[in-house]
Amino acid sequence: MLPLVLLTLGPGGLVSGSGTVWAAVVALALVSTAFAYILYFRLVKAAGATNTSLVTLIVPASAILLGATILGERLALFEIAGMALIAAGLVTIDGRLLRRR
Repeated sequence: MLPLVLLTLGPGGLVSGSGTVWAAVVALALVSTAFAYILYFRLVKAAGATNTSLVTLIVPASAILLGATILGERLALFEIAGMALIAAGLVTIDGRLLRRR
């Protein structure tokens, strides 16, 4: 974003944001991004790379469910079907539920 700000707003555009804007940027950088990376790599160490990669499949389903519960969005049938496909894929890839005994 830095080159885009410099091209459109010039050097003054870097300091034109209020303290609240800068606090939000720092909070997003530290809390959201840094914490997520720390959590992700601890999960890789504890559960392994394959199981950790399964977590990335949950992101669309959790976003849809959060939108429905917090924002009051209505779920369409194809969204529910998509979440069911994701769940079936996770069960299949993980293999614990379908393991032969």
